[in-house]
Amino acid sequence: MSSTYGKNIKISIFGQSHSEAIGVSVDGLPVGYKIDMEELEKFMKRRAPGGSFYSTPRKEADKPEFVSGLVDNTTCGAPLCALIYNKNTKSSDYKNIIDIPRPAHADYTAHIKYKGFQDVSGGGHFSGRLTAPLCVVGGICKQILEAKGIKIAAHISSLGGILDDKFDMAYVNETDLEKLLENEFPIINMEVFEQMKSRVEEVKGENDSLGGVIECAVVGLPVGLGDPMFDGMENRIAQIVFGIPAIKGIEFGDGFGVADVWGSENNDEYYVDENGQIKTNTNNHGGILGGITSGMPLVYRVAVKPTPSIAKEQNSISLKEKKNKKLKIKGRHDPCIVPRAVPVVEAVTAIAVLDAYLDYKKDIC
Repeated sequence: MSSTYGKNIKISIFGQSHSEAIGVSVDGLPVGYKIDMEELEKFMKRRAPGGSFYSTPRKEADKPEFVSGLVDNTTCGAPLCALIYNKNTKSSDYKNIIDIPRPAHADYTAHIKYKGFQDVSGGGHFSGRLTAPLCVVGGICKQILEAKGIKIAAHISSLGGILDDKFDMAYVNETDLEKLLENEFPIINMEVFEQMKSRVEEVKGENDSLGGVIECAVVGLPVGLGDPMFDGMENRIAQIVFGIPAIKGIEFGDGFGVADVWGSENNDEYYVDENGQIKTNTNNHGGILGGITSGMPLVYRVAVKPTPSIAKEQNSISLKEKKNKKLKIKGRHDPCIVPRAVPVVEAVTAIAVLDAYLDYKKDIC
């Protein structure tokens, strides 16, 4: 089965971690938008591996090659197809996991589902490597949305238990997001950077890994995106967010915190501002009510599990012998994937929002 998503913008991700290339096919992008390739390359570099203390040593340029869908870098209505060639693979590192599945990976479930014919190298098509083509289409969607006054940015809300400042959900604005995007490391409060860096280096020295939480905000949204029940904004975002490997939880607005307060504390009361705009004093609802955007900032958070490939010896089993085995994982892996997942969260959010925006435009025509 192919990995597909979308109602108006239909995307299909293809390839494996160590295949010759990975890529994306996109149908339904609005026509006539000129893509800033320098800006897209800058966005892709935020996710690319290699060159940082939290990243795998594997180095890939992650520069997409567009084979259709653009004329003079402008969307032309034809399906867009982009390829990213894998140039730094080491498939020999994965020979032992053909028989001995890695804990917390898809090795065992894929073995059963695909009857042992799955590609295990680098995790095959279950790998986080497949988020690179997601960033290609997401980066393009971000540019289209920005042309409409809609801005998206995310940051590390927590890493290994170390907390960054949170967005002020009722008042976060475009200036706040632009300032955040200027930071080389995706956090709001740069004073906690050294603590986070030390925590990553500590766990790396122990041959282990860390997880964390990413918080994402969208500002400039009109009222009315999304539909009730199964096509709501939460549904659209959650579906594509869980296409990112390692995401294990999601919450919108105050999320699970609403379970511990009274209705009078959780309810966001309305008021009319000095410009005649209807707003709420607080934003516990995270910008979505009944599956529909309220005009307040859309804010949500996702939980990212620790990188499951760690150098520590672990307990596993032999699939052939049906016996308990010890496993020593080889290869090159991130001690913490959270920083590189931040632009991916932005990318999938942009895809979901633009997909819903195209429905919204039909409704108001």
